[in-house]
Amino acid sequence: MSATAVSIPEMQQSLPYRGTVAMASLIIAESAIFTIFVVAYLFYIGKSLTGPTPREVLETPIFYTICLLSSSLTVHYAGRFLEKGRRGGFLSLWTLTILLGGLFLFGTGQEWHRLIYENGLTISTNLFGTTYYSLVGLHAFHVSAGLIMLSIVAIFAFAKRVGTDHSRRIEVLSLYWHFVDAVWVVVFTVVYVVGR
Repeated sequence: MSATAVSIPEMQQSLPYRGTVAMASLIIAESAIFTIFVVAYLFYIGKSLTGPTPREVLETPIFYTICLLSSSLTVHYAGRFLEKGRRGGFLSLWTLTILLGGLFLFGTGQEWHRLIYENGLTISTNLFGTTYYSLVGLHAFHVSAGLIMLSIVAIFAFAKRVGTDHSRRIEVLSLYWHFVDAVWVVVFTVVYVVGR
């Protein structure tokens, strides 16, 4: 049997992009954290000794959910435009992604305001309040972090500092945004469908 030597440049060509590997690792770790919060929410459904209950106070945020899920499409196509060197299309869709994500956060803020000031539901009211604000708040934190990163890229893009050579990095950031959207599908299902 003969062993063939593999040169270092050949090995480097076969390795995945390190940014993608790093983001995949982050997503796996974050998925574990979200799983813990989702399981806690499911475990404590119906175990609150006092009200209000989810059925009494939650309204399904369909419009804001559509906004967030649509932002996955806009961020994807923004990346494709950047790959093709279509800077105007990239900037338009990237900005639209930020606006859609911002609308979603606005909707979350509106819901929290209503729950706190109209329904008296705070994080310390009952088990439902504790698990609801913890789970939805964790997701809102991740959306906020994503919006900060998207906004930083937008600032650089408007300053003409983002080009086709950055498309792989934009793709990595898009993976994070897709993760945030996918997590919302789970949170939405658990909180607004199963948990009611």
